[in-house]
Amino acid sequence: MARILIVDDSPSQLLGIKRIVEKLGHEALSAEDGAAGVEAAKAEKPDLILMDVVMPNLNGFQATRTINKNPDTAHIPIILVTTKDQETDKVWGMRQGAKAYVTKPIKEEELVKALQEFLPS
Repeated sequence: MARILIVDDSPSQLLGIKRIVEKLGHEALSAEDGAAGVEAAKAEKPDLILMDVVMPNLNGFQATRTINKNPDTAHIPIILVTTKDQETDKVWGMRQGAKAYVTKPIKEEELVKALQEFLPS
């Protein structure tokens, strides 16, 4: 069982993603914005982070970059989960250090595949 941090400012999205994560047998942690996500990553050291992009305080791109620049959290894979579906958004997200990019509305099988690819076996 992995510990997965879900960072999303939408309670309904958070709940939907949490259900998928827990259905797979993993523990779901949550944070309501990018700044809280960065703090939770430092404090909890999750196995993986699912990060929304459009959020108050720090957006997901900024939070991803911050987590990847910190030696204590740089090893944690981040999957961006967002409504931003333009190719330029995907390229920018990957340049910030994301390992994968899943667009909303979430297709469960796509999220499961990304989780399986980046979770430690």
